[in-house]
Amino acid sequence: MIPRATAALAALLLSGCASFFTPPQTAALLARPPQDLPEQIERRGVPFFPQTRDHCGPAALATALADAGLPADTERLAEAIFLPARGGSLQLEMLAGARRQGGVATRLPPQLQALLREVAAGHAVVVLQNLGLDFLPRWHYAVVVGYDIGRRELVLRSGTTERELLPLRTFEYTWARAGRWAMAVLQPDRLPATATEADAQDAALGFERSAPPAQAALAYRTLLARWPGNLLAGIGLGNALNTAGDAAGARAAFEAVAERHDSAVAWINLARLRLDAGDRAGARAAAERAIRRADAAEPRWRDAAHAALASTATGP
Repeated sequence: MIPRATAALAALLLSGCASFFTPPQTAALLARPPQDLPEQIERRGVPFFPQTRDHCGPAALATALADAGLPADTERLAEAIFLPARGGSLQLEMLAGARRQGGVATRLPPQLQALLREVAAGHAVVVLQNLGLDFLPRWHYAVVVGYDIGRRELVLRSGTTERELLPLRTFEYTWARAGRWAMAVLQPDRLPATATEADAQDAALGFERSAPPAQAALAYRTLLARWPGNLLAGIGLGNALNTAGDAAGARAAFEAVAERHDSAVAWINLARLRLDAGDRAGARAAAERAIRRADAAEPRWRDAAHAALASTATGP
């Protein structure tokens, strides 16, 4: 068995050797810089919140929130997302903490180019790094606020350093060791430039759990503007509008998603809303469509569809 100290030294030596090589995403970016991406950008106006001991998560989150024009109090964020037993903040707490402050927190693709594109779009990007080793990690959150492809470096708000210049190669090593995790925090009327539909959908669903209904509806409308065929966003919009007291808007939302997707649950909700509005014939028609759809392809909604139809005979 190799002594522990010897093994640690060997790992450090291997890490030193690896530093001579350029990791794959950095190599691809430098070999063929995207023609539609500015070579250099630095968002100097992004606020800076220097971290206190072990509070890099709250500091990074405050930076992203303030940049989006949302409330950013590092002490309150630390109380909400810092886990003393872990000595830091988990990614789930970072996402939830942003949403509780009114921000839609969206996971970004695990690609270096995606981070640069978000900065070019005017968005601060929170990243998780492992500044230690795979077997002895030292987790750290920072915020990417700029880059210079020609100089091969990133600009970060990091720890107690307001303007940290980090070689792209070094950043990719530390980021890859942390699973290439990154997120953008924006107001509900905006979407990250590089977000996938699945990640944007997850972000909107997560936001709805903490947000006032009108804000949740805005997040769903924003998602639908880019991906109009998203079924869950359509249903979420109808639910949020109904909870916000906009019954007419909710009916319109469910009509749109029911017709587009022939969704049993959308037909059921539409039947209920039409009945509440006194439109018994329209409610019955929607319930019958729900039954047909449930019988054809969505059997789990069959009982609810029949209940909706029955309510049209006994309802007010």
